[in-house]
Amino acid sequence: MIKEIPYYNFQAFFQTPTTKIIPKNFTEEVAGRVFEFHKQLPGYRPTELVALKELAQYWGVDEIFIKDESTRFGLRAFKVLGGSYAVARLICKELGIRLEDTDYNYLVSDEVRERIKDMTLTTATDGNHGRGIAWAAEQLGIKAVIYMPKGTVPSRIDNIRSHGATVEVTDLNYDDAVRLANDMATKHGWHMIQDTAWEGYEEIPLWIMQGYMTMCKEALEQMIEKKVEATHVFVQAGVGALAAAVVACISNKYRENPPLFIIMEPNNSACVFASAAAGDGKPHAVTGDLETIMAGLACGEVNTFGWPILRDRPSCYVRCDNYVAANGIRILANPICGDKAIEAGESGSVGIGLLELLTTNDDFAEIKENLKIGANSKILLFNTEGATDPVNYREILWHGKYPAISPKK
Repeated sequence: MIKEIPYYNFQAFFQTPTTKIIPKNFTEEVAGRVFEFHKQLPGYRPTELVALKELAQYWGVDEIFIKDESTRFGLRAFKVLGGSYAVARLICKELGIRLEDTDYNYLVSDEVRERIKDMTLTTATDGNHGRGIAWAAEQLGIKAVIYMPKGTVPSRIDNIRSHGATVEVTDLNYDDAVRLANDMATKHGWHMIQDTAWEGYEEIPLWIMQGYMTMCKEALEQMIEKKVEATHVFVQAGVGALAAAVVACISNKYRENPPLFIIMEPNNSACVFASAAAGDGKPHAVTGDLETIMAGLACGEVNTFGWPILRDRPSCYVRCDNYVAANGIRILANPICGDKAIEAGESGSVGIGLLELLTTNDDFAEIKENLKIGANSKILLFNTEGATDPVNYREILWHGKYPAISPKK
């Protein structure tokens, strides 16, 4: 069932989750192995799970928790979790060893650096993933060539170059930049480290998705410490790698009573929404410029490995406009007295922007009711990035760029 609210340029698609099959690649055991690797990385510490108690009371729900990735490894985004784990697995494969049988210190040793010195990593990125790959290459002393889509803001380019990577800004959209990077990898013998998957290219995307489980594992352990289980999980999707990893990880943890999963995307690149709403069980691409301020979500083709998880397990898929993410930025940066301020980038803030619509706007009452959001709801969201475009961040905060749409009178 699709619920459309044209006045807000908003759509929600509802379904009943269709399977209880647990994805075997995202078990608690796998999450534990990934977590043990990440704990060895320089600068590792769990990111904070922020409880917005005053906001929860104001919006009439029991709890709101934000897993805040704006401080991850000083890179201001969660993406390095996937990239670093995938690169480590790739290096071990090249060396003929298992990651579980070695450690990070060996991988960055002079012996290994000498053996892998001629390797080059490549990827396409809107920003955060590419910076994670550039950071991993920097740690290993190898080269990285990063392709970026048209319209990429200078701050994201500079962030990647700060780690010694070569950056090529293309005149292509994200999905075509991925194809270019793959062509260059084939031509030059480079190693493609991409967070989306297609037929014949699924091993590395799987490793990246598994890497994201550390964020989820941390969040679940932090909630257990607070003696809380989420009833609702809001997670944003680009190609769907993060969303699928979160859904699978939490589904494995709470097999008998999983929360409701709500998947969120920008209107112009809502490929997961389009695939779910098509109803034929197949992934469907969206085309065009994919323009949105949620640059990390501006992807038109679904990760084929993650698609079965996203097809079967969520209860709701949402597509929304830029103002939803902008409102989320403003809300998190200007909290109710007693709550902590959070720096959220455009791709990280969309969940709290959506939750505001559902809890405060009568035009969304039917959607709120369908999602069973109320006084007993315990809601988990992921702020996946900080202000990686500081110019736009200031425009949104200081000058009200992408203003909220006032409710109809």
